[in-house]
Amino acid sequence: MGLRQFVIDAWSWLNYKPVMADAGRPASRGFAELAASWLPSHELRRLAAYKVLASYDNNQAGQLAAAAGDEAALERRELGDAANLVDTALGYLLGADQQIAVAGAEHADDESPEPGATEAAAAQDRLRKWAEKELLTLRIQQAERNAVLLGDSVYVLAWNPEKQRPTLRVYDPGFFFPQWDEDQDQDFPTRVHLAWELPEDVDSGLKARVRRVTYELGPISQDGSAVRTYPWDPGRASNVTCYLTDAEWLLEDLKRGETLDRLPVHKAAFRVRPDGTELNRLDLLIDFVPVIHITNTIPDGGEHWGRSALARVLQGLDELAATDSDSSAASATTGTPIIGLAGARLPVDRATGMPEKLKVEAGAVWQLGESGRMDALDTSPQLSELRARVEHLLDRIAANSRITAAGLGTLNAAEVPSGYAFKLALAPLDALVGTMRLAREHKYRLLLKFVQRLYQAGRAEGWAGGESVPARLAWAPHTPTDRAAVLEEVVKAYGAGAISLETAVQMLLDAGYPINDASQEVARIRGQAEERMREAKEVAAVSSGEEQGDPAGPQTGKPPATVAA
Repeated sequence: MGLRQFVIDAWSWLNYKPVMADAGRPASRGFAELAASWLPSHELRRLAAYKVLASYDNNQAGQLAAAAGDEAALERRELGDAANLVDTALGYLLGADQQIAVAGAEHADDESPEPGATEAAAAQDRLRKWAEKELLTLRIQQAERNAVLLGDSVYVLAWNPEKQRPTLRVYDPGFFFPQWDEDQDQDFPTRVHLAWELPEDVDSGLKARVRRVTYELGPISQDGSAVRTYPWDPGRASNVTCYLTDAEWLLEDLKRGETLDRLPVHKAAFRVRPDGTELNRLDLLIDFVPVIHITNTIPDGGEHWGRSALARVLQGLDELAATDSDSSAASATTGTPIIGLAGARLPVDRATGMPEKLKVEAGAVWQLGESGRMDALDTSPQLSELRARVEHLLDRIAANSRITAAGLGTLNAAEVPSGYAFKLALAPLDALVGTMRLAREHKYRLLLKFVQRLYQAGRAEGWAGGESVPARLAWAPHTPTDRAAVLEEVVKAYGAGAISLETAVQMLLDAGYPINDASQEVARIRGQAEERMREAKEVAAVSSGEEQGDPAGPQTGKPPATVAA
């Protein structure tokens, strides 16, 4: 099946797939749920792309192709290469650890700290305690695997009055529907829907329904006259707030044309909080939408969506699965070859009178006549070629994905002549990780800013009003480093006065040394240095006293002996 329309967009790398051939209603044959009437038509290609990518991650690409009409695809062998590629890219992206860092906090323990350093250190400590309670590392793992696999991921923050802290949740990007105003130049949408279908529950008597959670910025009052001063911007009055609406609709009540942004309000069943508050345009007392969209790559101009790590090698993965299937078939004929017999006396089935089929198995004996002959079909050369093609495809996928053979661990270390050559082999991976982290840098700064603002809006203890401190997520090195070489470089540079102690400690931290906090480590180093200087002065003072006394030895307290003249 060919393309019905030639389309170039953020998901055009999937156009070769039959399920994406119809640009208007993609995946209509593969995914019945995408035929729901409430889904906006312009979102269908994105949702279909997520479904296709998820099938590769779960070794179900063959089943998807079969659902689109290719019945032979059910025999495709998928051995987890797509999932391995995603997990490898995720591991390099995250590194060994992630830490929240606030600018200036590293100077808080200096003898004369810079202005604001103490406050920055206190804010950093509070944010790290929040991250520990909210399992931030686990949430990052959840969200970033979605981002690497699907190209996008979504965080949602909410203030929890019982826990007295912001909570962080990860949502599937297939539930995320931002509403962009094309007439305005916006960096972020002013309205966001999170929507998904709830299946029918016969036991509970619940019918199939769609749930929609909406965050929307709007005026505090209908006429726009009411204003509010927010704790993070005390010098400015604002007439904008964020409203939350959480409602459900029965699917049977929705008519054609009543899409996600046009669901009938009079048929909505609004959800209610435990305290009895109806979630119908609930004022959250904040002036921002607490939803953060993470993209795996930097979006192209005019686009808002990221690209999967599998995007450019998806056809290579198809070729690899096909070659694995052929290799499996060839290995069957190599291990149990096809044999031709001439002049053989075949046993006869007494019931049918027909010759019995012979089986190639250990211990089998066939009687051949004087002119008998046995020929075996040797398919081992074809099997070797197929295995060589598998290696070629793996190298091609590694190169085109920029994870490289060295990054995937398939590079033979004996083939690398030097450490510098190995570093050059990892250069594409370094560039890939740098680009992926750059795409996330601003979003994680925004997330940590929102956390601080929610603490301020909730009037939490220790979170005074004022502008949020600039905090970011610091990533650990993505590749192993030569600690001995880094240590030697640090010692020489610090000893020559080329770098400060703070920079030296940070270099050791980046190299993977077990340093939990750079500022505390600097304070300990300086404290130990002062202690050694104090001990050295005491030793010097004792030595000086001995040199000024009796050269024969220390004084014993006895009167000197009388010497006769």
